[in-house]
Amino acid sequence: MALKKSKQDHGGAAKKRVAAIFGVTGLVGRELARRLSSKYSWKVYGIARREEQISSLKNGSNDYNFISCDLLCPLDTQKKLSCLEDVTHIFWVTWANQFPLDSPECCDQNKEMLSNALDAMLPKAKSLKHVSLQTGMKHYVSLRGPNSLRDVDIAVYDEDCPRASIGNNFYYVLEDLLEERLAVNKVAWSVQRPGLITGYSSRTFYNFMGCLAVYGSICKQLNLPFVFGGSRECWEEACIDISDARLVAEQHIWASTDDQVSSSSGQAFNAINGVCFTWKEIWPVIGKKFGLEVPENMFSNDFLYSKAMADKAGVWREIVEKKGLVETEMEELANWPFLDILFRSPMKLLGTRAKADRLGFKTRYTASESISYWIDNMRDEKLIP
Repeated sequence: MALKKSKQDHGGAAKKRVAAIFGVTGLVGRELARRLSSKYSWKVYGIARREEQISSLKNGSNDYNFISCDLLCPLDTQKKLSCLEDVTHIFWVTWANQFPLDSPECCDQNKEMLSNALDAMLPKAKSLKHVSLQTGMKHYVSLRGPNSLRDVDIAVYDEDCPRASIGNNFYYVLEDLLEERLAVNKVAWSVQRPGLITGYSSRTFYNFMGCLAVYGSICKQLNLPFVFGGSRECWEEACIDISDARLVAEQHIWASTDDQVSSSSGQAFNAINGVCFTWKEIWPVIGKKFGLEVPENMFSNDFLYSKAMADKAGVWREIVEKKGLVETEMEELANWPFLDILFRSPMKLLGTRAKADRLGFKTRYTASESISYWIDNMRDEKLIP
């Protein structure tokens, strides 16, 4: 028997799709808003606590509406969201980061946010078809160990790997909440699990591209060597997957609209570029993108970004003023402790995208392509020189 051909319906002649994007100012949220509103002609509600201008929507769009909402406040959430009766698709790409990722408090806060949103929207949004939840590759590991590069037997994680049994993980809490609440309302849902996201937003705590771009710009300004500070394992071995924000946004849309995928509930997909790399391979390429002479000995186990960049806020202000950039403080773009941790990670987080490939998702990038694109994007928006 021939398989029914998969179709992905973004709108067109069919009833207009209406998206509610929670976390619209984040790395993937911005891309979702751009693509759904401009490329696919959906109506979009962008939801976050504070607005950030999205370049492709600067001229205004009747189909893009920003809503400022404190999702931890049930009254504010009810007031702002219960009126969104025309929503057909929800994209949950937000999270509360006030507490450590492996803490019960983090689980409680993130559950409360999602629960408040569902309480406000489910009774009224009768046309709701699909909820797409974004979590991450940390779904597969315990943040409390043991997860060292030599302790973990699983080399590559697929979507059927069991949950970690040690510690707390708010990803599990959100999945369980959706399973419980959406079964009653007969709404389908899926989960996208990205790795290290490349994209841009000044509202993102783990902003890898912001760190990289500010570091490269300061090295250029002060004629400093473009050093990789981290562990030997992270330098020489494939340890993490890059997830381009463009790819993750497209996968959210695909999982929410593709005939083979969108009508089922609880399907999870690794949302990764899918091409393994090492920092040793691509670090010279990154340096040249910033116009830097990359030293032959680029690796240093002793180099800490949080220490080396601690006194460079004034240098960044000089760069911004001299180059006529959008006014930002260094801390708005760069989280140096995050970069120190990332390049010294004791665990490997590598996944397979075979499941998404098998079901027809085709978007791919290499790590170098992703990083190069987002450097150019930040330059176009006059965020870096």
